[in-house]
Amino acid sequence: MKIAMKKIVLMCLSICLCLSFLTLSSVSAKSVFIEVVPLERNGISLYLARYVEQDGQKKKPILFVHGVTYSSHEFDVDYGDYSLARYFTEHGFEVWLLDIAGFGNSGNVEDGFLPDTDYASEDIEAAIRCILKRHGLSSMDILGWSWGTVTSGRMAARHPELVHRLVLYAPIVAGLGDVRVEKPFHKNTWEHAAEDYQRTADGSINFNIVEKAVADTFLSNAWRYDKDFSPNGGRRDLMVSNNKRLIPTAEIKSPVLIIAGSKDPYVTPELCEEAYQTLVNKDSQLVIMPGAAHAMLMERPYYKAFREKILAFLTENNTKEEGCNAD
Repeated sequence: MKIAMKKIVLMCLSICLCLSFLTLSSVSAKSVFIEVVPLERNGISLYLARYVEQDGQKKKPILFVHGVTYSSHEFDVDYGDYSLARYFTEHGFEVWLLDIAGFGNSGNVEDGFLPDTDYASEDIEAAIRCILKRHGLSSMDILGWSWGTVTSGRMAARHPELVHRLVLYAPIVAGLGDVRVEKPFHKNTWEHAAEDYQRTADGSINFNIVEKAVADTFLSNAWRYDKDFSPNGGRRDLMVSNNKRLIPTAEIKSPVLIIAGSKDPYVTPELCEEAYQTLVNKDSQLVIMPGAAHAMLMERPYYKAFREKILAFLTENNTKEEGCNAD
């Protein structure tokens, strides 16, 4: 009887071990693989990274474009489930992150005014052509945040054939104020890194809106990848009269999602509505998130709804559009 019982116990243990192995294998198969792809433009190496789940399924490429001070790490705040890059890899996308020349892991520039908005849009074009060549496609999706909406928007207007769908997240629709930017490099500080977060009455970060660990992860990455200085060409382009429109929305042919928070200090719902009315593609959408601000991809009450709205926009009519990117 004891021998039989031991056999049963050993059999159960074997089954459990097999199930554990299968579970671990399943998790491993879906883990995010990160590949840095060599890219160079104008003699400057550009950091271009590919995030993808290795599960044997066909993936749809999307490029994320960063803002004016901090580089593409802002899309991979890898705490809990906050990473936007990893969220999209879990939902059928191959996510690409690009650092514009002089930013983050890309090569340094001697003149901080060199990578201005139009220069950056050409870096984006180079990255897109590299990605499309790998996939054998003619167009792909793009998501730009903040200054990234200006750079990707200009690229989309100049090269409509390369853009499948475009997301303008927290778009800098108009100039932020006529301020002279004289220094070619911006000195990065904690205060500047934290200013996109919503604040309390005493000026500190509102940790009811952004979890402290999320803010700490982002700020740590800022010091790790962006260090003390970042190029000022883009900032000089933004610091112009608020009557000047910066994104040529009327010239963009692809479907566009404009998504912004009602508390964003850099854009108003009215400006977003004005930009939306100029879009020519009937599949374009406008979403204003009540209570959210510039960094809503990291804001506890809003980040899930924010990315779900983007995912819905990028995947709607997939059956109808399937194959429209193929050469």
